[in-house]
Amino acid sequence: MFSSLITNLSILKKFIFINLIIFIVIGSFTVVYLDTIQPSLINKKASNHIKIIDNTIDNINRLKIDFTENEIKKFLFSTRFLFQNLDRVIILDDKFNLIGDTDNLDLDPRSFSQKLEIIELSELNETDNLEYKENVTKKKNKALSISDIVSNYASSKEFGKPYTFTEETYNQFFLVTIKNVNDGKKNIGYLAITENANEIKTAINERKNFIIRTFFAVVIVIIVFSLVLNRYFLKPIKNLVNYTNIIKDKTKIKLDIEPIKKRNDELGKLSKSLDAMTNELQKRINTAENFSTDLVHEIRNPLASLKSASEIISETEDKDQRDKLIGIVSHDVERIERLITDYSQMLKDEVAISSEKMKKLDLILITKSVVDDFNSIYDSKRGISIKMKTNGEKNYHILGIENRIEQIIANLLDNSISFSKNNQEIIVELEKKNGSVNLKVVDEGEGFRENDTQKIFKRFYSNRPDKFGKHSGLGLNIVKNLVELHNGNILASNNKVKGAKIEISFPGV
Repeated sequence: MFSSLITNLSILKKFIFINLIIFIVIGSFTVVYLDTIQPSLINKKASNHIKIIDNTIDNINRLKIDFTENEIKKFLFSTRFLFQNLDRVIILDDKFNLIGDTDNLDLDPRSFSQKLEIIELSELNETDNLEYKENVTKKKNKALSISDIVSNYASSKEFGKPYTFTEETYNQFFLVTIKNVNDGKKNIGYLAITENANEIKTAINERKNFIIRTFFAVVIVIIVFSLVLNRYFLKPIKNLVNYTNIIKDKTKIKLDIEPIKKRNDELGKLSKSLDAMTNELQKRINTAENFSTDLVHEIRNPLASLKSASEIISETEDKDQRDKLIGIVSHDVERIERLITDYSQMLKDEVAISSEKMKKLDLILITKSVVDDFNSIYDSKRGISIKMKTNGEKNYHILGIENRIEQIIANLLDNSISFSKNNQEIIVELEKKNGSVNLKVVDEGEGFRENDTQKIFKRFYSNRPDKFGKHSGLGLNIVKNLVELHNGNILASNNKVKGAKIEISFPGV
């Protein structure tokens, strides 16, 4: 369910959705962290309280202090340095009566003496006296609150162990730790430590504020990044998708991807590659369509001739006329077969070439192999001799596909042989010139009738010799396509005396 939901979302929505999930996970961990950080800070302070309480109880027991108000006040006054980092230490007897409070010590050390307390009161002016009374009243109220809490502690299961709780007001955060005092025989009272722990609240608030600020900063970054991602990446990708859909659906809508192609990043490279691939595909489609049209046109003529001849054969009784018609039929069938065979071979070659890899080849070895094969056939059959010449170089290396190079040479020799008379000579010459490897095939035939000899490389070129029925008109076109595949050039010309010459130039390596 979750996987299918993600799959159906756009990239931008996926990005936002994944970030939302991450936010939820981080938020959950943050809540857990904030819930654990406060107890951790409280436990740290409570441990210090317990340590002070234990030390204080040890001192009380060691000094055998009576749990009376005067004795406790003297003890607090003599040991006040123990509590200098605490806000308040309260001591109660076993009846929960307040018998010691360091707040009185903080106001004036002489307050432990009733006489000094009276003297202090007489020396205060009326305003100070009222303020003092208010402080005393507040402390008594707080003492009563502590007394109630200690009473509850005495009757709880926590009795006998240190017990810590918090008390929070509008702007104060107090930490209170209580423990009973035992002289070894019985419980004689209680000792409570209260400390203003606002730093805990401050620390937690700082963490909360930091998390909130970080949250908003990350949200802003994600929004900005989403806008940049959408504008500079997702929209161009969407345009490329639309571009491919337009091509697939063959609609007349035009979409300009030139701005994307001008980019220097991966999207620019992708758009250029996509455009080049589309143009190449369109070129192949157009070529296939034109080729099919030409092929249909070429087959139509021999089919018409074949149909006419076959109709006449059934009606004629003249043996010579019948033999002549049978020859026409055989000629037309041969021509149609040749057209279909060569067309099929071209399609196979296009598929094979797209999957074949070029490698370094020695052109002289390939040429010699093909020439030897043709000599073994046509030298004894028609007396045609094929001679191979070089300009003395030994290195004729090119980058190519071996069987395609063989096909080029074989097609050229086959074409030259078909237009040569018996006992004539064909020259195959190799030379190196200006970094190129050149291959020439020169025959002694009739040569080309055209002024523009490049026309002979067109498919099914119509200005052909009488013997052209033995050929499909695709051989030289196939040669030209294969030469261009190897980044070469091909030219056709007539010799000065007689015959034709085909020149091919390959880049040397």
